[in-house]
Amino acid sequence: MVLNELIQRSPIRIFEQSIHGGLKAGEVGVVASLNGVGKTSVLVQLALDKLLQGKKVIHVSFNQNIQYVPVWYEDIFNEFISKKNLENASEIKNELFKNRVLMCFNQDGVTKDQVIKSLRAMILDGSFKAEAIIIDGLDFFRADKDRIAAVKNFAIELGLSVWYSCSVKEDGSNQYDKENIPVVLDNFIEDIDIVIVLQPKSDHVELSISKDRNSLISKSMAMKLDPKTLLILEA
Repeated sequence: MVLNELIQRSPIRIFEQSIHGGLKAGEVGVVASLNGVGKTSVLVQLALDKLLQGKKVIHVSFNQNIQYVPVWYEDIFNEFISKKNLENASEIKNELFKNRVLMCFNQDGVTKDQVIKSLRAMILDGSFKAEAIIIDGLDFFRADKDRIAAVKNFAIELGLSVWYSCSVKEDGSNQYDKENIPVVLDNFIEDIDIVIVLQPKSDHVELSISKDRNSLISKSMAMKLDPKTLLILEA
């Protein structure tokens, strides 16, 4: 199988169709769920899809165990191409990861301006013309509205798409509103274009849309995560 065929057959094409062509330049998306359900896996698959298309990605982690991030990329890439007979898979993987930059921050030790300054320096001064930014591990319970708004404005300014992960607490209380949007996102929702919720089922994890730009909806994307591989599949 050649690379172009792999890209066209990717489940990410259906994922994008479910949200009217995918996350566009200047837009912010959130993948939300309880801890351990598969948010990082979804974000890595979205990033890998960009990389496979020859685009550059910056992966920002607010988890201090940054060592786990390259492992996620390696494992997801290997799982994704298994049994697909991709030509020159090792060479392709090496080339892909040259277009990915990993950045790690401590949420309590860095301001929004410092994060944006670092991203700007990488993209403009470092000539790393990223098209997408993944922000994983930010605690929305400890974030303020200005932080998300600043990233949204930065995305618009440089024509970037930005995906966040958002962890929902598992404490027995109702953590979602009537549109199935995590209540922790209430203060930020004006600056968020897409909200995807991962919902654990008995034998899979369902993906559903709670916000699609100006529409507040709660509907299945007809997609799921395989609980063993954590790959996105058609439902």
